[in-house]
Amino acid sequence: MLAGVDEAGRGPVLGPLVVAAVLIESDKPLRKLGVKDSKQLSPKRREEMAPQIRELCRATALRVVHAEELNARMPGENLNEIEVDAFAELLRHLAPHTAVLDACDVNAERFGQRVGARLAAPCVIRSEHEADARHPVVAAASILAKVERDRIVAELAAQHGALGSGYSHDVATTTWLKDYVARHNALPAFARREWETARRLLKKDRTLLEFG
Repeated sequence: MLAGVDEAGRGPVLGPLVVAAVLIESDKPLRKLGVKDSKQLSPKRREEMAPQIRELCRATALRVVHAEELNARMPGENLNEIEVDAFAELLRHLAPHTAVLDACDVNAERFGQRVGARLAAPCVIRSEHEADARHPVVAAASILAKVERDRIVAELAAQHGALGSGYSHDVATTTWLKDYVARHNALPAFARREWETARRLLKKDRTLLEFG
């Protein structure tokens, strides 16, 4: 059995990090479906493909790491360590013979070794940069991760207003966040306080450390 693991939302200042894994006997059905790196697909096409991927795979799994969890863990752990844990958690659940990972560490081999060290059952791990562009099984995981993150961000926007994609380079996101801090003297609970964008907003007043 072959697994692919990838994430969506590593860099945003708002919303969760989502890690997804898929388990399949062969990647031929995924190749036939035409899966690609989620960034190469339109939101509509990702939404269309997600249920088809779940139908083709033996199993799929998601790990949603919300901003609140990142905020609680990051004073003692870095993002790579948190992702290693999430990747390993999904692989323990799926128990594949072989797993292909889209490495989050600058050292892809080290990332794979660290994930493998957290597995109880034997598993051949291939850890690569841009694996989602080369391996359909990882591309499928990237699509599921992106669709889930987009769904959660859409729910947040429905509750709190048009907050954009959640990424710092998105003007809609930075505008919404600045306005929120100005009105509440705090960051929203779904903001990542360790991110530079959030830190800059609070730098003017060091008393603004509580979340609204």
